[in-house]
Amino acid sequence: MMEANVIYRIVKGDEHAFDVFMDHYSASLYRYAYGIVGSRESAEEVVSDVFFEVWKNRSTLLEIESMAAWLRTVTYRKAVSCLRHESIEPQSVSLDAVENFTVAPMEAPDEAIIAREEVEELNAAIEALPPKCRHVFFLAKIECVPYKEISTLLGISLATVNYHVGFAMDALKKRLSRLKSPPG
Repeated sequence: MMEANVIYRIVKGDEHAFDVFMDHYSASLYRYAYGIVGSRESAEEVVSDVFFEVWKNRSTLLEIESMAAWLRTVTYRKAVSCLRHESIEPQSVSLDAVENFTVAPMEAPDEAIIAREEVEELNAAIEALPPKCRHVFFLAKIECVPYKEISTLLGISLATVNYHVGFAMDALKKRLSRLKSPPG
């Protein structure tokens, strides 16, 4: 969570505070944008556009209740806009249009709690999920976005969010349990 003092300083035009703000949010926004646009350059451009939007609208930042939620919404819109500009036919882009949502591979923890092979299997299992399901799973379980917020952000019902998360969890459990069971 970003300190109110940093936000207040940004509102007043403090560029150092804005650098702190960008350092705090850039990695998670990049991962989210990359998951939607699927390209490093496009994701970097989306995140840059998001921070430009923050700076441009800094006078209203104190009115935002949840900065993280607002930033995810802006990132989603900018990423969808980026996809629209890259497509040949202009169209509205919904969750259905985000066909290839990718989750950046997770790193094995420094402590050997989870073996590297298990992390690789988990990444492969996540990658095997259907794209829409992977997108919702990423927001819910990796970025820890509340289900209600995911519903609003993606324009889908809460029941659909629950379905995708449940489906993903079942699929991951099945795939990972098959790997752990001894051959027989």
